[in-house]
Amino acid sequence: MGVVSDGKKAYRLLKKALASRSAVQRVRRRLAAQGPHPHHHYRVAVYFADGAVNMYQMRQWYRPLAELAGRWPVVVLSRSATGAEQLLQEDAPPVAFVPTVRDLERFIATQDIRVVLYVNQNTRNFQMFRYGRRWHVFINHGESDKMYMTTNQYKAYDYALIAGQAARERLSRTLWDYDLDARTIEIGRPQADHYSGTLPYTPDERRVVLYAPTWEGDRPSAHYGSIASHGETLVGRLLATGRHRVIYRPHPRSGVVNEEYGAAHRRILTAIAEANAADPGAQHVHDDGPELGWQLAAADVAVVDISAMVYDRLAAGKPLLITRPADERASIDTTGYLSACEWLTVDGAADIVAEVERVAADEEAVARLHTWVTHYFGDTTPGAATAKFHGAIEQLMQKWDDWHARSADAGDGGADDESDSDEDDD
Repeated sequence: MGVVSDGKKAYRLLKKALASRSAVQRVRRRLAAQGPHPHHHYRVAVYFADGAVNMYQMRQWYRPLAELAGRWPVVVLSRSATGAEQLLQEDAPPVAFVPTVRDLERFIATQDIRVVLYVNQNTRNFQMFRYGRRWHVFINHGESDKMYMTTNQYKAYDYALIAGQAARERLSRTLWDYDLDARTIEIGRPQADHYSGTLPYTPDERRVVLYAPTWEGDRPSAHYGSIASHGETLVGRLLATGRHRVIYRPHPRSGVVNEEYGAAHRRILTAIAEANAADPGAQHVHDDGPELGWQLAAADVAVVDISAMVYDRLAAGKPLLITRPADERASIDTTGYLSACEWLTVDGAADIVAEVERVAADEEAVARLHTWVTHYFGDTTPGAATAKFHGAIEQLMQKWDDWHARSADAGDGGADDESDSDEDDD
């Protein structure tokens, strides 16, 4: 049995290696066709070491970064072939494919990168941290009250761009000896300035409900996913009314750990397809596209799990329900919005139609929602967060100029110690 298991594992590894090699070749051909990057052009880099499976972490930044590039040219430093290939196929900023440390060094040597942005906590971020005389800035891939948002890894960055007062309070409760005033800059949610897109349905009198569950999680404390516990029931009830339109947007990793979770996801897809076949005018949507924005703006009510989607929707300022995890071991931070949110329990999922109507019409619930929107994101007037984001980068560029001048006055020439790398070069 062990020999068979080892053989299957070896086959999977070989298959993965061959797929990666093919992706490398495709990326290199495409970049060669585009021609070389202009020298000393880019001032801002986004470091992304993940593959295509985590592309959702980058996509939400495409439009804010595109606006920023009008002032400070932006490039993505992509370490993974599958990630680079996906970036090249999408509306991403320019991409530099730097799979090895030597590739990374060679590219950096040709540019004038002063600010490096990070959207996640990939362990390979440390291969970029070694480059001094530029600011390393954590911008994250969403706002939430999950444990991930208070990791001690914040201390590894020179600065962190955070959403608002809620993030400050969350970090102050958790991180020891961390100077929040000096090392964090509030920017709100610039992605919310780009909540738009083409609707895949024709609007009518139906109430639109977005159901956006997260994946099942890889440990009990992170078992936030609701597809198996709530999802089948609530989607089934909404599909049956004839008065609702469901937008189902599952996390792209749904079912990667738990087969039961994946099976429940597939049954929901089947139910949506059958409902549309029975009533083509219903136009229920299985949304697995790369674009996030139109769903948050268009839905009358959203049902989401504990994840960044809570706060993506919160930034839209519209009614939402949050699924209460079925696993009591799931860690829930009830000091923030989750202390006053509208919970949907497993039992409550069976009464989803009434719950949707309640949160859409309850004036007290709407008032509470707007109080928390301000607490998490500050001024949500269209364009305000984008202005804060640009202002934060401008501030960091000015600090770079100041430190560069000090280094020049000290006579060190301002050169990085970027040779003789002993880092993993795979």
